[in-house]
Amino acid sequence: MKNILITTGVFEPDIGGPASYAKMLAKKLSGYNYYSIAVLTYSSVRKFSGDKISGFKIIRIWKKIPKVLRHLLYFFKIFFNASKYDIIFSLNAVSVGVPALIAAKLRNKKFFVKIVGDYAWEVAANKNKTSLLLDDFQKTKRRGWPGLLHKLQVIVCRRADGIIVPSEYLADVVRGWGIDAGKIKTIYNSTDFKLAGLSREEARSKISIHGNILLSIGRLVPWKGFRMLIKIMPQLLIINQFFRLVIVGDGPDKKILGTMVKNLGLEKKVLLVGKKTQEELKVYLAAADLFVLNTGYEGFSHQILEAMVAGVPVITTVVGGNREIIKQGENGFMVKYNDEFNLIEAIKSLWQAPEFREQFSVEGKRTAYLFNVDNMIKETVQFLEG
Repeated sequence: MKNILITTGVFEPDIGGPASYAKMLAKKLSGYNYYSIAVLTYSSVRKFSGDKISGFKIIRIWKKIPKVLRHLLYFFKIFFNASKYDIIFSLNAVSVGVPALIAAKLRNKKFFVKIVGDYAWEVAANKNKTSLLLDDFQKTKRRGWPGLLHKLQVIVCRRADGIIVPSEYLADVVRGWGIDAGKIKTIYNSTDFKLAGLSREEARSKISIHGNILLSIGRLVPWKGFRMLIKIMPQLLIINQFFRLVIVGDGPDKKILGTMVKNLGLEKKVLLVGKKTQEELKVYLAAADLFVLNTGYEGFSHQILEAMVAGVPVITTVVGGNREIIKQGENGFMVKYNDEFNLIEAIKSLWQAPEFREQFSVEGKRTAYLFNVDNMIKETVQFLEG
């Protein structure tokens, strides 16, 4: 029997790609060849009713505990639990990767890490310490706090027994940090997303939004491009007065986006609906006519895969891992990030060509099927067992 301790920064009931991945990974591994799985996570709740029926152990560190104490508690939980496990698998390099690495080395355990982006860049971008996108940030000299975070994630990668990345794009990024290519394994993310089982009209009635829905999902941060989507909305309404832009998510840009909507007089046309659970997201995707992700960075997008499973035609950007999912003009459209003219044209063209929407829907479902959970788990197991 293999015992694996998964350390993560986010888990159910919190939402988002990392939380979905962590839950799916733990659930699948716990039923695989008699694996014994435990998950250690920071958590927005002290207890969660679903833990009792999860099929694996879940250890939660409440996020409302003071920060220093919270991180110390996380480390000690790893250290004291590590003796029971053969492998420690960390789902990020810094906030959980650093304490997990230290505990693993002290306990002489195998340590693996998953890299889903550049944590130093994300922190710098969130704190307005850089206006660069990730690719350009890689070419700069990191200083201050972002510089320290970069050094930490490089140390974690160098000391790890293996590194999993969800796209070839991110494999290139990690190699650019000077990490041995032989330690890096690309294992594409997958999704076990299930349909809501509602017609489009039923779904619209359930969320009380009527019209033709342009759906976008993500954390409300500058590089997700929501500002541009709001900016072009008046021009999109000329194409179709019944368009409604629905943005699902929360984050530091919420106030700015709300102000933009108000200043443009779009309160009834653009809806910032906040964070939604996975079950609620199913309804929003069932209600959507188009899925638009105007992102400046994407390691590998769960949201695109979920939209494809739901049969929603996708328009996104030529960045990061998107190019490993989208085949231009076959299963989706890609444009440059924040390219106002071509973003409008892509939405206009797809809206005015129902045959293309049908093609993207059908081909998107086929694409999503290729990124299936069983393949992901099989590859992950083979890599961890090495």
